[in-house]
Amino acid sequence: MTLDVTMKKVVETSYLTAESAGQYRTILRYFYHQHERMRDFIAPEEILEHMRSIPVFSDYQEDQLHQQLAQLVKWNNLIARQDMTSAKTVEEYKKKRFRYQSTPYTIEIERMLVILEKKVGNTFQGSLERSQFDRLLQALSNLQKEMEVNLTKNEEEYMRLWEDVFRYFQTIRTSTADYIAYINSEQTDQRMQTEAFLVYKNQFTAYLRDFIVSLQKTALQIGEHLSDLTPHKLEDFFRKLIKHRKAIPRLEDTSSSAEEWGTEYKEYWESLRQWFLGSSTQQSELEVLQWQTNEMIRRMTRYVQRIGERQQHFRSRKNDYLHLARWFANCSTLEEAHKLSSVVFGAMTIQHLQLEEGTTDNLHADTWDEEPIEIKLKPRVSHYRGKTKPGSMTSNGEKKKRQRELYLEERRQEQMLVQKYMKEDVIKLSELGKVEPFIRKVLLSWIGKSMTNKERKVKTDYGLIVKVTLDANNYIFLEAEDGTLKMPDALFEFEDQGGAIG
Repeated sequence: MTLDVTMKKVVETSYLTAESAGQYRTILRYFYHQHERMRDFIAPEEILEHMRSIPVFSDYQEDQLHQQLAQLVKWNNLIARQDMTSAKTVEEYKKKRFRYQSTPYTIEIERMLVILEKKVGNTFQGSLERSQFDRLLQALSNLQKEMEVNLTKNEEEYMRLWEDVFRYFQTIRTSTADYIAYINSEQTDQRMQTEAFLVYKNQFTAYLRDFIVSLQKTALQIGEHLSDLTPHKLEDFFRKLIKHRKAIPRLEDTSSSAEEWGTEYKEYWESLRQWFLGSSTQQSELEVLQWQTNEMIRRMTRYVQRIGERQQHFRSRKNDYLHLARWFANCSTLEEAHKLSSVVFGAMTIQHLQLEEGTTDNLHADTWDEEPIEIKLKPRVSHYRGKTKPGSMTSNGEKKKRQRELYLEERRQEQMLVQKYMKEDVIKLSELGKVEPFIRKVLLSWIGKSMTNKERKVKTDYGLIVKVTLDANNYIFLEAEDGTLKMPDALFEFEDQGGAIG
C-alpha cells in the first residue's frame, strides 16, 4: 500500500531541528542566496570561506564541512556532482571533488523561512488593497475580450493572462484574510480599548470605508464577468494553457498529465467564481468580507463611544457645581431654594413599598389595591440579639425502646432465614435453589469480610463464626428473585454458635 504524499515524512526539513541546526541553516541559506543570483553549483572551498567569514564560525574546519555536506545530501537538501574539470593530476581525480546544488524542496523551504523571518512578532499583517480589485477586473475584461475574438493570440500570451488573474486573486484572498485576522486578534482588540486608539480612529475608519466603497464599485462588475465566463465556455482557453505547458521541454514523462492539468485549471477557476459568486448552499467570501469590514467599523465606533463615556465620567464637574451654587445664591427665599433643590437633587426622603411575591398574578393590578403587610424591623446595631424562648428537654426513651425491639425482631427473623439454608452447620452455594435477595447479600458480605482474614473466618451479626472456602475452579449460578449471579462456588462452615439474640 502506497502512502498519501501528505502522510510521508518530510526528511528535507531535518536540518531545521538537527543538533547543529545553526551551521546547517547557514550553509543552506548561502545556497539559497546563490540560487537567487542564478549560481547553482557551489564548490566546498567557497562555502568554507563563507563560513569562516562569520565570527561565530571562525574556527570552522574543512572536515566538518565535508561531513555536513554529506549529511545534507542524505537529507535530500543538496545534490552532489563530481567536478572533473579542475582535476590536473590523477590523484586529484581520485579524490572525487564535488560541487553541490540545492534541491527545489530546499529552495522553497528557505524561501518560506525568509518570508517568515520578515514578519513582525506573532501578529498577522495583510492589508485591504483596493487596487488589486481594479487589476483583477481589468484582467478579467481582457480575458473576456479574447474569448469574443476566438483566442487568436499565441499560447504564451494566454498563460500570462491566466497568471495575472490568479496573482491578483491570490493577493486579494491572502491579504484580506490576514488583515481581518489582525483586526480580530486579541492584541489589536485590547489596543482598541485604550485611549491611545483615539489617535488612529479616523485613519482606521477612513481606510476601511474607502476599501468598502472601492469594493462595491468593482465587485459587481467582477461578478458579471465571472457569471459569463463559465468553465464550459473556457474549454478552448484551457486547451491553450495545456498546449503551452506541454511545449515546455521536460525530461520527465508528462504524457498522462494533460487531463490532470485540465481538471486543475477548472478547479482553480471554480474556486475563483465561488469566492465572488458563492453557490446555492454557501455564501460567497466576498459577502463575508463586506460584512466583516462593516462589523470592524461598528466595533471601532463602539470602542470610541465607550472611551468617550469613560473620559466624561472622570471629567471634573467643578464648574457645574459652581454654576449650581450661583443658582442657589440667587434664590430670594428659602421656599424657592427648596423648590430648586427638588428639581436638581430630587426628593430628600423616599418612602419604599414592599410586597410579598405572588400576591397577585394580575399584571394590571394597582399597588394600592393590595392589602398592607406588616413587617417587623430589627434594629441596625451590632449588639442586638433577638429574644428567644427557653426550650424544654423531651424524653425519647419510649421511642428508643420501640425502635430497639423492632431492630432485634428483624435480626431474629433474618437469623431464622439463614438457619433455613443451613444443613448440619454448613451452607454450600451449589446446593441452594432460589434464595431471597437478602440471603444473597448476607452471603456475599461474609465472603468479602473473610478475604481480610488469614484463616478466612468471619464473625457474623448473629454471634456465629463462619469459615468461608471458595472453589475458584467451579463457577455456579446463584439465583435470586431479582436476578442471577455467576460466581465461584463457596462453602460456609459454622464452627461456633454464640448466645441467642435477645
